[in-house]
Amino acid sequence: MLLDTASLYFRAYFGVPDSVKAPDGTPVNAVRGLLDFIARLVQDRRPDDLVACMDADWRPAWRVELIPSYKAHRVAEETETGPDEEEVPDTLSPQVPVIEAVLDALGIARVGVAGYEADDVIGTLAGRAAGPVDIVTGDRDLYQLVDDARGVRVLYPLKGVGTLQVTDEAWLRAKYGVDGPGYADLALLRGDPSDGLPGVPGIGEKTAAKLLDAYGDLAGIMAAVDDPASKLTPAQRRRLDEARDYVAVAPKVVRVAGDVPLPEHDPALPTRPRDPAELERLAARWGLGGSLDRLLTTLKG
Repeated sequence: MLLDTASLYFRAYFGVPDSVKAPDGTPVNAVRGLLDFIARLVQDRRPDDLVACMDADWRPAWRVELIPSYKAHRVAEETETGPDEEEVPDTLSPQVPVIEAVLDALGIARVGVAGYEADDVIGTLAGRAAGPVDIVTGDRDLYQLVDDARGVRVLYPLKGVGTLQVTDEAWLRAKYGVDGPGYADLALLRGDPSDGLPGVPGIGEKTAAKLLDAYGDLAGIMAAVDDPASKLTPAQRRRLDEARDYVAVAPKVVRVAGDVPLPEHDPALPTRPRDPAELERLAARWGLGGSLDRLLTTLKG
């Protein structure tokens, strides 16, 4: 089981009231909400391995270089030396180091790699996995990794993590008319305002799905642009022709990397804390109470 950790703690932050606080009055709603998420996931799914995948760089320079608008609207502050600061609610940012410390004390593997997003870590781990993989994320971008033959599914939380949409190839085809790799081409063509991806003007989701159905993939669609005998409408041919520069670079931006240099880590789901004394200190300092107790009980399983 691979967790898109930031996606889940964002959901926890907005789903759990900020009246949930540490003894000193600091909000810990994202921390406690995430611990409850993980407890529920482990209880319901019992994965052998669990990795909390992190955004070491939420807006990698190599993606921005190809498409400068990539996530540009989310930048709170540009930095010369490291990743740009992402605009996040001011009571969420201080909770992230607490989440990281608690996961480390529990012994839950936490993997982030400089220059890459959590999506890229997930893509690399999913590609290397010997058995079935469940990816837990509130980000549809990861639908591109769905692969029935390899047992890779996306569990998309609809309400907390108690109700998960199990996304496999049948679901993708019913909803979008594409398979996993086809979803990346679909997203590229239609664009995604939340990620600052412009898409091809005039090509919406339904048109993109029809084009992919007719021509197979992005390369097939662009070959049709150059084929006078293809059945593209004049408007589609013109729009795709004018978007060649974007279409040439967008696949590298939209598709998750599968070759991230991962650090050594132990993905095995822990049955007891790696550092009980530190966990006890964190629990007292941040008032983690029942959320941590439930997770510990579930891990003992």
